[in-house]
Parts: sequence; structure tokens; C-alpha cells
Amino acid sequence: MAYTLKVNGTTHTVDVDAATPLLWVLRDTLDLKGSKFGCGTGLCGACTVHINGVAMRSCVTPIAGVGTSDVTTIEAIGETDTGKKVQEAWLAVDVAQCGYCQPGQIMSATALLNSKPKPTDADIDTHMSGNICRCATYNRIRTAIKMASGEVA
Repeated sequence: MAYTLKVNGTTHTVDVDAATPLLWVLRDTLDLKGSKFGCGTGLCGACTVHINGVAMRSCVTPIAGVGTSDVTTIEAIGETDTGKKVQEAWLAVDVAQCGYCQPGQIMSATALLNSKPKPTDADIDTHMSGNICRCATYNRIRTAIKMASGEVA
């Protein structure tokens, strides 16, 4: 079935089954490889994208449920003010170790700062708890989020 969706500001028409996860449409049909496959059950956060500005797990979001929503992926998050600050902070703090989870981490951190520009440690812990980092760079992630929020220079 044909679906029309808006990804990173561009409208695309894709011909896929209604149950196809958004992640596979992004990666396999639209060739946007930034969102990663981790667990396939929405528990690790590697596939996180924004749908109408809300962080969502694309591996469990069927394409039929996306409708006319705006989808933003890691490929375009740096075009937003908050996303750019988060990416710059990530580099300044040298957050990434293996890097596999980082697109999802950045997408979740950006959504957090969009909704709560000056998060507390508890806010960060709560909001980021669904993003798993095998390398355990959680302290650097927290520092980068605080840097992007302007709380740490």
C-alpha cells in the first residue's frame, strides 16, 4: 500500500505493508541509516526519532500509524536549534565510545531539552532511562545534556 509521509521536511511516498515499522521504511526504503536497530521491541532507544517533536521508538511504530506527522531523524536534528546544541555538546564532551546508541541518545536528549530546557539530574535520569548505552557513557551523556542546556560551560 502507498503511504505519504514527511521526513526531515521532505515528502516521500512509499509502497510498503501497513505493519512495516517506520525504522525499516527509514533505513531500507528512504536510505536514512542513522536510526539504528537495537532490540526491535522499543526498549533500547537506538531507533529513536521525533514524530511531531515527540521522541518515539521507530522499531515499534507501524508506518500506517505515522499518517501526516512530521518525522525528524538524526540526519536532520542538527538543523534545529536544540538539536545543534546537543550535537555540539556531544562532541565537546566526547560522549560517544562505540557510538551505536548515540543517534537515539541525541534524539531523546533533544526531545527532553525541547520540553524542559533546564532539566534536573532526576529529569535527565527519568527521560533518558529508555536509552541503553552498552559502553555506559551515562555520566558523559548527562554532562552533555547539561552543557546543551547552558547549565555547564
